[in-house]
Amino acid sequence: MVNIVIFGETGAGKSSVTNLMASQKVARVSPDTQRCTLEWTEYTVTFDDGTPYQVFDTVGLEEPRLQTKEYLTAITNAHNLINALEKRGGINLLLFCIRGGRVTATMKSNYRLFFEFLCEKKVPLVLVVTNLEREDPMEAWYTRNRTHLEKYNIYSVGHACITAATTIDDRHRDKYEESRETLCSVVQAHCNDSMEGWTGGQGWFASLISKLMELVIGRPDQTDVIGILTKRCGMNRKVAQQVAQQIRRNEDQS
Repeated sequence: MVNIVIFGETGAGKSSVTNLMASQKVARVSPDTQRCTLEWTEYTVTFDDGTPYQVFDTVGLEEPRLQTKEYLTAITNAHNLINALEKRGGINLLLFCIRGGRVTATMKSNYRLFFEFLCEKKVPLVLVVTNLEREDPMEAWYTRNRTHLEKYNIYSVGHACITAATTIDDRHRDKYEESRETLCSVVQAHCNDSMEGWTGGQGWFASLISKLMELVIGRPDQTDVIGILTKRCGMNRKVAQQVAQQIRRNEDQS
């Protein structure tokens, strides 16, 4: 089955986008404010042609940088997410949800976290711009903002300018149907079940949490990192110490 990781800030409409693809309510639309970076919920979505997709609705960053405590929690979530993805055959596609508006530093940090750090630039990424029901045509947003995205080094293999709101009035109902067709088409264009899912191979997890340090404010205590790796991630102490030392070396070199 094709695995899609969908990510973005709170309010970007990730759950609504999942429901739009499914043409029914499979994901509960709720804020991520009580959830932590890299925590996820998994759904199965079936397109009209009968093709199933496994969607990992994943919490991104709410600020451009992580506090130390948030980083330690993200280590556990990263470990669980990577284990789940490896068991299911890896990642086939990234869907980066952003709310129609200005391009921000937090968007850039989320892009780096998922496209560069988690997927090492090896997985196709589709940009999904939401909340565009009052944009006419919706594609106009991308035309205006493409250069701003490129200024932040945010690139994609495709994009979908959409509305996923189910409470819009009748004047915009046709835009909802147009959005579903646009979104499903771009997903099908860039991933299918004949594509092999990408996994980072040996050291994927250690590489991710090491790179994630680039977004952390402060310097986590090495003892705390080792404690998380052994108690929550199940590493033996020797391996955990090696990972923590590698994180420290990478930080010293940056």
